[in-house]
Amino acid sequence: MYAIVEIAGQQFKVSKDQKVFVHRLAEDEGNKVSFDKVLLLDNNGTVTLGAPAIEGASVEAKVLQHLKGDKVIVFKKKRRKGYKKKNGHRQSLTQIIIEGIVASGAKKAAPKKETAPKVEKLVDAPVAEAPKAKKATKKGDDLKKIEGIGPKAAEVLVAAGIDTFAKLAKTSAEKVKEILDAAEAKVQHLDPTTWAQQAQLAADEKWDELQKLQDELNGGRAV
Repeated sequence: MYAIVEIAGQQFKVSKDQKVFVHRLAEDEGNKVSFDKVLLLDNNGTVTLGAPAIEGASVEAKVLQHLKGDKVIVFKKKRRKGYKKKNGHRQSLTQIIIEGIVASGAKKAAPKKETAPKVEKLVDAPVAEAPKAKKATKKGDDLKKIEGIGPKAAEVLVAAGIDTFAKLAKTSAEKVKEILDAAEAKVQHLDPTTWAQQAQLAADEKWDELQKLQDELNGGRAV
């Protein structure tokens, strides 16, 4: 019996007693974890597909250890710009062991136990979490991480109410160009064609994909 399950944004084919390396989990070593986003189950040839997940199915596992992966060298270069940058990266990982696969409908009591404590926590401290959320939204994102956006362009966008990657991703290039053309700062020459695409990757925290895209750009423009 095996299952296709999504763990920390990745899909794995797992079976009982299998050891798997996944993106770093918040649980401590030795704790048990459950993953309910099961996309496919194969029980001795009987295949069940989810839409997208199978209701009631889950994969039970135990956290063995937290560690870091092998070092990866990231080299970035821009043609005709004299720009080179070399960085090293080690991915934070968690090793887990699969203890069992629960088929659909075999575990109905667990969701009720999970929801009850969550409701109590929200009732106990409704005021403590509200200020934190406001501070996070006030700060905004560093728009200068988008290639083609400098300090002046970032100030113009923030003044127009576009202060996060998510807002920039939802704003069309035509609208951004109107904002730049109307600004007093000298930013009218900038080309925002790829800004929304870059901002969406940044909002989803897909930094490797963003870096790969920026390697193919020239000052924020598609080559």
